[in-house]
Amino acid sequence: MARYYLMDGYQIEVDVCHSCSGVWIDEAERTKVVQSPRVKALLSELDAKISTKTWLFQFLSQMPVEFNIKPKRRPVITYLLLALNIMIFAAYGFNYEMTDRVFDNFAMRASDIVDGNHVWTLLSHMFLHGDLMHLAGNMYFLYVVGDNLEDSLGRMRFLGLYLLCGFAAAAAQIMADPTSGIYMVGASGAIAGLFGMYLLWFRHASLTFMFVIYQKKLSPMAFFTIWLAFNILGMLMAGEGVAYWAHIGGFAAGLVIGLLMKHKVMETNPILAMLNEPEVKVTR
Repeated sequence: MARYYLMDGYQIEVDVCHSCSGVWIDEAERTKVVQSPRVKALLSELDAKISTKTWLFQFLSQMPVEFNIKPKRRPVITYLLLALNIMIFAAYGFNYEMTDRVFDNFAMRASDIVDGNHVWTLLSHMFLHGDLMHLAGNMYFLYVVGDNLEDSLGRMRFLGLYLLCGFAAAAAQIMADPTSGIYMVGASGAIAGLFGMYLLWFRHASLTFMFVIYQKKLSPMAFFTIWLAFNILGMLMAGEGVAYWAHIGGFAAGLVIGLLMKHKVMETNPILAMLNEPEVKVTR
């Protein structure tokens, strides 16, 4: 009797008797063997190699390329959030006087919140951005991780958790510097929360990271560990102009939500659960 893996990337052991041409599997592995054609199809997407096209995109944009399964449903809420953020910025972002007026009324300042003023800015600041690059970076990452998370959570739950992470990010920034009168704007705190959930639920996905000119596929764990390290370093160096505590606070909130909801999400998303099995090995 000899033992073999069922196929590359799906390390289910099967026992083969060469003399009698028999094949045996354990009862616990029967369902996994039945699922194997679906796993094979998904692995062909996940194992796709980086190419000249992906290299050029990241080299020119400095944005990662995602390798993940396609969502089953159209990510309507993600698209609406993208459209809303873009339209709001278009309404004020090209006029300095209008920008000042909008920020005065809708950007968040920690000192205002502590004093009980402008409490609506806890929400409104998530839909404002400082410039086009700020907007483009946030919207790209929202698009990258949002479609799969919305698909696995459902539309309204996804929206609720997105906003909850944004509130958690704002709270972290306020607690870090409650007397600050600096405007805080941007969706990055809420999106950082999505990073935490994505890291825990989509271990099979890959995001590319560019080391100068060398592009490498990384696991979400590795990619977001690097992202977190950059934020901690920026915070320790007292960098200005970036709400590092908001990023870290949003990310921490996403991790907590991800841990608390992982069992339920896997229960309602059998394909996602299947790809989270330790037997699934993705090539990077």
